[in-house]
Amino acid sequence: MKYRVVLVEPKYEGNVGSVARVMKNFGFTDLILINPPKLGEFSLAMSAHAVDILDKCKIFRSFEEAVSTSNLIVGATGISGKSNDEHVRMPLYNPSELKEKLCGWVGVISLVFGREDVGLSNEELKKCDMIVKIPTNDEYPVMNLSHAAAVILYELGDFPGGKMQLAKHDDLDRLYVHWGSVLERVGYPDHKRAKTLLMLRRILGRAILTGREVQTLRGVLRKIERRINK
Repeated sequence: MKYRVVLVEPKYEGNVGSVARVMKNFGFTDLILINPPKLGEFSLAMSAHAVDILDKCKIFRSFEEAVSTSNLIVGATGISGKSNDEHVRMPLYNPSELKEKLCGWVGVISLVFGREDVGLSNEELKKCDMIVKIPTNDEYPVMNLSHAAAVILYELGDFPGGKMQLAKHDDLDRLYVHWGSVLERVGYPDHKRAKTLLMLRRILGRAILTGREVQTLRGVLRKIERRINK
């Protein structure tokens, strides 16, 4: 498994350096930044012996570009939904459950962390296949960015090799678009469609599909479309 740590619009260069240091601690090397602050001497100082991670980090201007080559996108949140009906932030995995879920698979996983003050937006969370949350005190659930990264990377650091290849995310996106098209053609209510598609993304994200499984599901959808045409 290949992990990428993605920081969405971090506000402080020191936090970027601290995350790089944590990555070095647990054997992770790929850091992706979306619209970061200018990185200078302070970020280098906070990274300690992880300057090499900062030197080779990649910078993108949009969420979509940053995760485009991922097989699976895992969004980290400090605030969970209050009911199972809130699919943007639920269902949740804690870090150890996430590790168990991903065990045995091969692919590129983007671990996405949000802004220090507001985290990931709902729109960004909707683009994630799975959601991870560190169990914390309900009175103060939001952790410092580098501390949250440390907990999650610690759990995932000692990861056994796998053989099952994850589906490409481009293929998954085409599957979700295909679902949307079929729902529209069968007259699925407009006001329910977006929420249903998000629920399907969560269900299929938890299922962790192979490329063959994605194509099989699209084949079923094509059969439905042909029957509609008749």
